[in-house]
Amino acid sequence: MAVMSKKRFTLTSKKMKLSKIIIALLAASAFAFSTNQVVEAKSELTTVYYVYLDDTYIGTVTDKEIVEDIVDKEIKQMEQANKNLTYTISSEITYIPEQVFRSTANNQQAAKKLSEELEVEVESAAIVINGNPVVHLNSKLEAEEVINQLKLQYVTPKQLKELEDRKSKPSIVLPALKENQTRIVDIRLTENVNIEEMTTVPKNILSPKQALKFLQKGTLVEKKYTVKDGDVLGSIAEGANLTTAQLIALNPGMKETSLIKAGQKLSITVPKPYLEVVVEKEVFKKETISFKTKIVNDPSMFKGEKKVKQKGKNGARSVLYTVSEQNGKVTKKTVAKETITTKPAEHIIVRGTKVVPSRGEGSFVWPASGGYVSSQVGYRWGKMHKGIDIARPSNYTIKAADNGTVVQAGWDGAYGNKIVIDHNNGFRTVYAHLSSIDVNVGQTVARGAKIGNMGSTGDSTGIHLHFEVYKNGSLQNAMNYLK
Repeated sequence: MAVMSKKRFTLTSKKMKLSKIIIALLAASAFAFSTNQVVEAKSELTTVYYVYLDDTYIGTVTDKEIVEDIVDKEIKQMEQANKNLTYTISSEITYIPEQVFRSTANNQQAAKKLSEELEVEVESAAIVINGNPVVHLNSKLEAEEVINQLKLQYVTPKQLKELEDRKSKPSIVLPALKENQTRIVDIRLTENVNIEEMTTVPKNILSPKQALKFLQKGTLVEKKYTVKDGDVLGSIAEGANLTTAQLIALNPGMKETSLIKAGQKLSITVPKPYLEVVVEKEVFKKETISFKTKIVNDPSMFKGEKKVKQKGKNGARSVLYTVSEQNGKVTKKTVAKETITTKPAEHIIVRGTKVVPSRGEGSFVWPASGGYVSSQVGYRWGKMHKGIDIARPSNYTIKAADNGTVVQAGWDGAYGNKIVIDHNNGFRTVYAHLSSIDVNVGQTVARGAKIGNMGSTGDSTGIHLHFEVYKNGSLQNAMNYLK
């Protein structure tokens, strides 16, 4: 009668499929029938073994040792390649014996198929993230070292040891931090991490260095980038570690010549580590408190006049921050405790508000209706050009740059039609080459009021305004005073 036997190479047991049981029963029935009918042929019976790898039929052999020798050979070859690993066979080998009159065994064919189908696995320590094994290492010690090294990317060995020592003695009283001193409060990983023993194929085993790099590199995820002013496709791609072609491929419909606008959303890919390290810390600092400036209006002082009533003085404070960092980047910073050691003193400026139409404010409005500066103050054509030239306005109206009194209005040689306004605060302004003058000497003019029209009188090559500024009799660069 045929009897089944099994060779187990893993710690987990498996139930034999119903088909195997049926084969065994049929074989037993055939054998019983043959012994009843042909008792005299008993001496000619031969035992063969039907070999199964899990539920896959491998072949028929004359001796179980043929299979066991192949298994031992596979394991020994692996062990010679790396003596630090423990190897095992992941599948279950089942034998179904049968006594037959004529052997159908093919040892060579069965051995070849078994070698092809046989999978050798190794025992490993897997780093399991949120229930999923991500990397496999040779031992639990190596896996723990990888997790430790991941934390040491963001804290020093001394800081990590101090934290572990404190956690082992929770009742310890911590001393107050000194100036510019930092203390690590906690270190944790962003995901749920366990180390579990399991088997895997040898190629999955990584060295601690490879495993650390793999966890840090992670996977690529798609994110949206908001276009800013001045961005071009090339700079966006470079910032995301992509080529321009890759960026275009991520954004269907886009071409290398496509125009992008500020506020537009583009798809980019960025690496997302499998694990990130969160570091909670306390930081104690002494900081300067900048003084504030206060403006006080004084109606008894002329508008444009200022004086310092009180000089500002910075203060100081001691502050304890709680800081959260994720992979070295600050994600949160709050003030846990603050002590003002020196109060700051305000910088107080008294500003005059008394308005006198004939007195200027000390700064000037643009004296034309738009236009641009076609010539600056400085040497030109071998001689000093004392003012700025303003050309191509929207209209030819000339305006008083500030409140003041007209002290000159008429022809002045190379200046052509010219107006001079005394602003009664040390400043005078000059307007030249006008086509017409609309004010008289002694007249008080208001800031922005029309005083004439732009022209090309006197020594001029085209319609423009020649504008000069003097302070206490000294020529100034008009561009320093115009708003």
